[in-house]
Amino acid sequence: MGTPGFALPSLDALVEGGQELVAVATQPDRPRGRGLAVAAQAVKRRAVELGLRVLQPENPADARFVGEVRAMRPDLIAVAAYGGFLPEALWAFPPRGAVNIHPSLLPRYRGAAPIQRAILNGETETGVTVLYIGARMDAGDIIAQERVRIAAEDTGETLSARLAALGGRMLVEAVRSIEAGTAARTPQDESEATFAPRIVKSDGLIDWGAPALEIARMVRALRPWPGAFTFVPRRGGTRLLKILEASACEGEGGEEGRVVRCDSTGMRVAAGGGVVVVRTVQPGGGRAMTALEFARGTGGLTGVRLGR
Repeated sequence: MGTPGFALPSLDALVEGGQELVAVATQPDRPRGRGLAVAAQAVKRRAVELGLRVLQPENPADARFVGEVRAMRPDLIAVAAYGGFLPEALWAFPPRGAVNIHPSLLPRYRGAAPIQRAILNGETETGVTVLYIGARMDAGDIIAQERVRIAAEDTGETLSARLAALGGRMLVEAVRSIEAGTAARTPQDESEATFAPRIVKSDGLIDWGAPALEIARMVRALRPWPGAFTFVPRRGGTRLLKILEASACEGEGGEEGRVVRCDSTGMRVAAGGGVVVVRTVQPGGGRAMTALEFARGTGGLTGVRLGR
């Protein structure tokens, strides 16, 4: 069971590892893109390429879907970024149980956005956990866990790709250990549990009153979606500006959100503490470009205050 690109390495690893997949369950096709055309998610496309049976329930607790799965009599259910919580009717009936890969060092960062939240919080390491699914989200017994360093330049996208690849390998190893009867089952320490709430589009709006380091982390964490963004004043209103690359530096920049200067190193913007050096941007409806190129296209931004 899986849906987005993050789950592809797990699907591929199970197939390449010789596991017999009786079916793949994924989220229904949804409208996507500017034209809102209905499109299949990554896992469905790959499953179709592999000739696998595909199930797309609107709700995994739907009695008809549960009945379909039970009729196939799977030994084990493996989950990677499915996008919905499994009911007990699913996770409790397979003889070998149900397992999930989660991109954090559980019990830390349970929830929907562990990768982005780890970067936002300035963590220097994270990891992947393979665990049994139980009654509470991401709280089941741990089968295996591996640590991964978060690089200073990591974005949500780059870190996700590394964790997805690691998760695929770990999932196959876990399935084999379950099959052999040697899988570990370590309860989580509830006193160490933290949570990673879902990211929504509005989380990308930059508060220039925040410290420069936090804003720079935000730019990295929320790439590619929803992206960190601000607004540039223009005649009659404002223009959306996505910030694609930025770093923090020390110094007094002046009024929060005010552009101190633009040069070949980037656009320097005063923050609540320090200065944010914006290097790459993408104006609403436009292409990605250097901050200096964008500034020149507007006739100059030095002294302009960004934001609402």
